[in-house]
Parts: sequence; structure tokens; C-alpha cells
Amino acid sequence: MKISNIPKILNQTPSYFYLAIAVLIFASSNSITRKIVEVGNHNLIDGRNPVSLCNVLFVGNICALGLMILIFHKHWNRANLKALTRKDWISLTMTGILSGAIAPAFVFTALGITNITNIVLIGRIEPILTLILSVWLLSTPLNSWIISGSIVSFLGIATTALLTSSAQKIAMGGLQFGTGEILVALAAVITSISTILNKLQLRSIPLGIFMIYRNIVGSVIFFLLANILYGAVHFMDIFSPLLWQLMVVYALLIVVFGQLCWLTGLRKASVTELNLASLCNPIIAIMMAYLILGEVPTQAQYIGGSLLLVGFVFSFIGNFRQAKIHQDLLNPNLSKAMETVVGFKGV
Repeated sequence: MKISNIPKILNQTPSYFYLAIAVLIFASSNSITRKIVEVGNHNLIDGRNPVSLCNVLFVGNICALGLMILIFHKHWNRANLKALTRKDWISLTMTGILSGAIAPAFVFTALGITNITNIVLIGRIEPILTLILSVWLLSTPLNSWIISGSIVSFLGIATTALLTSSAQKIAMGGLQFGTGEILVALAAVITSISTILNKLQLRSIPLGIFMIYRNIVGSVIFFLLANILYGAVHFMDIFSPLLWQLMVVYALLIVVFGQLCWLTGLRKASVTELNLASLCNPIIAIMMAYLILGEVPTQAQYIGGSLLLVGFVFSFIGNFRQAKIHQDLLNPNLSKAMETVVGFKGV
């Protein structure tokens, strides 16, 4: 099979197939990332871990860029590029900075100071914020089921944030919040804004241009920020053979294949399929944290997770009923299906 035929085959496959694969990959990504860093801890270079979180993010995206170019280079033709307006390029640049550099940097920092289950549960604030933005910017109609689901889900997130936290804490309004949890929440805010932009961009911008340009912008901005904050020595082990061997596999499976499946499914999926994907993701992520890292959820995480599950069910019922009433008048992929899969998706 020729690489150039891959986009054609992707368009002929049912959307639920892509969403199922994407959910499994994204749900495992944080646990796999931490496991990769542990491998580096057993192969130190002069006492330094060559597979640090920053190296994983930067080198992983360089490897991903090469794979994306192989698959989507034909999208970068004169006709497609001329069709893009200045507004499109500005929007793509904003998306690249927000979801390609800043949000992943926050999540990767949180990975080093809090457990995966907390990251998964706190990160569920993303679809709630995306839903609010969709009502504000896209005039998405809501019913009582969706509103109730969002409220219950938020209570689950608040329970997790207040009762469990990372060792590093910040005092806010007399309450103690873990630094890792705050970083995940900030990443969720950024990602929810990017989600709205992504949905609008995919209407008119070819997938290959979208993915490659976002990768380049995100990688460059992250590299510059890391050098400014930590100095050039922060990437001194970036040419480690072990790092590049691990990152080629990481980039292929998580950054490229995972994003490709999600974005392809997003373009064609129904409201029901997208909500099922959202419902399954945190459950699978917590299971993967246990299977890969041996993390056992705490009582507070069980309570918060249970509330989130109830909220997801309410939201699913609400979206399903609303879809039947409105017959997808506003296109479910761009307006009503806002319960997106959360978790680090690579740049």
C-alpha cells in the first residue's frame, strides 16, 4: 500500500472506528509518557535523565512532523495554500501556540508532580468549558439534561481538586490547591478554546495543512519558551539514541496516529458517537493508569469519578434527545457535540 493512498482509505472508514482507537490511545497517553520517563531514569547520562518530559514533548513532535509530511505532503499544494486567507493563517497560528505548545507544557509539568488519575479527572473540566463557549460563540441550544450533566460533572471535578492534590500546593481564597491540578485546569481552559477553533478550521482547511502547521508552530514556541525559562542546557541530551528510539514509536502511535484518528472521526461522527467517546475516555484512562503504572484510585477520586460518570450520562441523554429534536441543524460536529475527548494528544 502506497503512503499517498492513506488519506483516501481514511475517508472510507466509519467514524466510530477512528473514535474508538483515538480514545484508547489518548486514554493511555499520560501513563505511557510517564512510563517512558521511568525508562530514562534507568539509563542516566552523567546523572541526567535523557528522556525528560521536555525532551519527550519536543523530540516526539519532531518525529511526528516527519511522519505527517510523508502522509500529507500532497495537501501542501499551490491550490490549497492560495485558498487560505490571512484570517486562516492567524487562526492556525493561535491554535498552534495554544494547543500545540502551552497546553501540552502545562500537562507535562503536571505529569511530574501529580498522579494520572487526578490529571484525568481535573481535565474533564475541558468539555464543560467547551460547552459554555459553544453556547456563547455558536449559539448551541441546551436542555435540562445537558445543564444538569455539566453541573454534576463540575461537582465531581471540584471534589477531586479539593480532596486530593499534588505535594506542591498553592493557596487560593483560603483553600489549598495542588500545583499539578491547577496546571491541568489551565491546560483544559486553553484546550477548550482551541477545540472551538479546531472545529471551525476543519470546515475549510485541509487536515494535512492543519496538522503540520500546528505541529511546527507548537514545537518552535515550546522550544523557545523552554530555552528562555530553563536555559539552553535544558536540551543538552536531546540527541540521545535512547530518546530518539522511544520517540519514533511515541510519535507514530500517540502524536500522529492518535490525532489522525480523532480528527478524522471528529469530521464525520454523530452526536451520539462523540458523546460515547467522551464517556469512555476517563474510565479507560483510569484503568490504564492502574494497568501501566499500578495507580490505585483514592476514595476522593472514586467519589469525584462517580459524579463525573453521572454527569456524562446526563449529558449523553441530553445530547441524544436534542439531536433527535433539532435533526442536527447546526452540524453536530461543530456545535452540539462538545463533550470532546480529553487528555494529552501530542502537539
